[in-house]
Amino acid sequence: MAGKCDWAYSDIVKEHFLNPRNFVRDEKEIGDADGVGMMGAPACGDVMKMWIWVKEGKIADCKWQTFGCASAIASTSMLSEMAKGLRIEEALQITPKQIAERLGGLPSIKIHCSVLGDQALRAAIEDYRTRAGKNGKAK
Repeated sequence: MAGKCDWAYSDIVKEHFLNPRNFVRDEKEIGDADGVGMMGAPACGDVMKMWIWVKEGKIADCKWQTFGCASAIASTSMLSEMAKGLRIEEALQITPKQIAERLGGLPSIKIHCSVLGDQALRAAIEDYRTRAGKNGKAK
């Protein structure tokens, strides 16, 4: 007889894990993004790739792929929703703590998932700035 498996995450994490927003199933659907960022290490598990499109200084769209656990997938899904419509400077203010809070919390051992998403977004913004000739690293 199979044992009961309890879900250790909030309902918001479950929703974003089972129904991720802005997820890219096939990179062929991406086209020309204004910025691309990738963070993580395949040897450790979680890898996040994020694409952004910028119009008039705002993130018009944000798409992603994540290879990892439920926390990683939910964190990147939530972050993509949080970033859309924000000015670049505002998107840079999003913190891993805010991502985790919007998800209704994450187990402490899984906080790194929200950090990786934050870093992937920053890398995409940095790539956008480099392509646009707006030198300067995202802090």
